[in-house]
Amino acid sequence: MKILVFGPRDRYDVYRPPFADEMPVELVFRRPDQTYVQAAQENADARIIFVDAITDVGPDVMDQLPELKMIHSEGVGYNCIDCQAARERGIYVCNNKGCNAESVAEHTIMLMLMALRFGIPGHNAVIQGQQIQMKQKAIAAHAPGLFQCAVGLVGFGDTAQATARRLGPFGCKLYYYSLHRRAPEVEADFGVEYLPLEELAAACDILSLHCAVNDQTRNMVNAELVAKMKPGIILVNTARGDLVDNQAVRQGLIDGRIGGIAMDTLAPEPTPADHPLVDLPAEIADRAIYSPHLGGITGGSFRRSHKNMWNNVKLIQEGKRPNFVVNGL
Repeated sequence: MKILVFGPRDRYDVYRPPFADEMPVELVFRRPDQTYVQAAQENADARIIFVDAITDVGPDVMDQLPELKMIHSEGVGYNCIDCQAARERGIYVCNNKGCNAESVAEHTIMLMLMALRFGIPGHNAVIQGQQIQMKQKAIAAHAPGLFQCAVGLVGFGDTAQATARRLGPFGCKLYYYSLHRRAPEVEADFGVEYLPLEELAAACDILSLHCAVNDQTRNMVNAELVAKMKPGIILVNTARGDLVDNQAVRQGLIDGRIGGIAMDTLAPEPTPADHPLVDLPAEIADRAIYSPHLGGITGGSFRRSHKNMWNNVKLIQEGKRPNFVVNGL
């Protein structure tokens, strides 16, 4: 069985589980000089694609692979794969549900703390010999500690739940919004209260995004929602950049409605230097914190992901349905 990989060889060498070495498969990697369609054309007998979660896979690629049975995201996200086209062709689309939840939760809390505690400006001030001046500025800012904050989680899947578990000991007041409200016993277990999205934005000091991108959630943080946010709110995004209307959030920063942003994900990726949420006016630039989509990147999460991917290869070889199918097959 041939597996076509749209990703770098090095991490597949590092994270491939031992049992995969015994499997009768041929692993072929797209060359840098190839388009994705060309790679598919040259490997028309591939039955599986492994793909980075931010790489587009559309019908133009699928149509070159008549034997294709499964497209597997290397991460949790799958919004760059045309799930409907795959479903129409009888191709499973799978992800690694929950494999990086703990890692993303840790990263989320790190970004919250950096935004609240002047992480980037403080670092720069020490380098520039401005330690005392920055300390006085921080005192005068009257910024809250995380323990004083109301935190709103948008979405309540694996990552949001892992984040709620870790925020509990800080003493935060925790709220959440999801399309499907959880049972009272679940809310009690996680120490969260449900609020509709607009009420959540109006009540919370920190709004943290944790939902998948779909037709209902794309650009959900838009001008209308920004207008209803609690003044000075901090927006944290460790989910997907497509959840955010970039221009609306930029204007919210300029107007002061949004007090700060802490973004692990921005759309598009790769993120250009002139992105509306990166190329900010100098007077608000220090209210933004970025990380280059590192939330789920720990050795532990990648080992789990690759174990699941190879286990699904085994299931395909055995003629069985793979785990974590996301396109309704």
